[in-house]
Amino acid sequence: MKTIDELLAEGVAGKRVFVRADLNVPLDGTTITDDGRIRAVLPTISKLAEAGARVVVASHLGRPKGAPDPAFSLAPAAARLGELLGADVAFAADTVGVSARAAVAGLADGQVAVIENLRFNAGETSKDDAERAAFADQLAELADVYVGDGFGAVHRKHASVFDLPARLPHYAGYLIATEVGVLKKLTTDVKRPYAVVLGGAKVSDKLGVIDHLLERADRILIGGGMAYTFLKAKGYEVGSSLLQEDQIPAVREYLSRAEEKGVEFVLPVDVVVAPAFPDLKTKAPAHPTTVAADAMPEGQMGLDNGPETNKLYASKLADAATVFWNGPMGVFEHPDFADGTRAVAQALVDSPAFSVVGGGDSAAAVRILGFDENAFGHISTGGGASLEYLEGKTLPGLAALED
Repeated sequence: MKTIDELLAEGVAGKRVFVRADLNVPLDGTTITDDGRIRAVLPTISKLAEAGARVVVASHLGRPKGAPDPAFSLAPAAARLGELLGADVAFAADTVGVSARAAVAGLADGQVAVIENLRFNAGETSKDDAERAAFADQLAELADVYVGDGFGAVHRKHASVFDLPARLPHYAGYLIATEVGVLKKLTTDVKRPYAVVLGGAKVSDKLGVIDHLLERADRILIGGGMAYTFLKAKGYEVGSSLLQEDQIPAVREYLSRAEEKGVEFVLPVDVVVAPAFPDLKTKAPAHPTTVAADAMPEGQMGLDNGPETNKLYASKLADAATVFWNGPMGVFEHPDFADGTRAVAQALVDSPAFSVVGGGDSAAAVRILGFDENAFGHISTGGGASLEYLEGKTLPGLAALED
């Protein structure tokens, strides 16, 4: 895999460099609530611009259905990119049409343009190879060189991620190089004890990585909505908590395998419950109570780890040498249910371990809860991509950058 440093050594002045970034930022209307992904790609874009490249930045945002949708426009991300660069950034109102071609043609050396959401074109995400290829051909006309730096999308076989690199000289940007280097530390010669913290809503989203980690991790801590399927598998009642009944047999098998292999599975011992899911817009009080994990009342919903669980998890992370964390411990967006996620983040800050926060909601939580990003070993920009990497899967966007 060639890197951006090799590209810069070859010279980029006057060349149109297509940077496939991940600007898939959370929005409240047109307001960006977390610009972490934009800041993560800044080193690549800045270096190219400083070297005289004409930089064409492209990304997806959300899940539009293959057609323009103002709710998913990249215009706010383009504006924020310009603020962070301290320079004007041109914005094209389409992906490969008149506006995109004009924006790219109007670039001078060292200038940057952002084209509209790639998923406004059905060819970006199409499962039909020919349709994706046709869109990739159009994108290729906008550039002379391709730089892949959207780690959050490398697990997708999409036109701009998989097909386009084959049509242009291609290189890995700084972010992808960093992300891959960090993930290798979690899969090769891992420093032990190796602890993994998994949260989030659905256990089905994590089955593959749990299966893989049972061969590698020393202890696995479970939280979030997925914890209630584990608790149910142990015979506990879980009230009206999120539950995937169909996953209980698989969970029981994993718990049994973990015991056989000497992998410590750590589940909540107490949980914070409420009668209903909280209002995340008004943040109105949700009237939570704390109960033992094996004594959840009927009609109550588990929404966070309890204080005893928070102490237990902190103790299980205190002596770890390597920690991977993916998924919040509760509904951290509401102050009544943020303590579990905050406790895990604080435990990683306090630990001497090499800690990796695995993208997605857990990365957003670290920033929203006010933690210094530099206190962690690495905060990934790709939750799904990092999980699939740890599962041992081939990621299309990384394979496309190999020579």
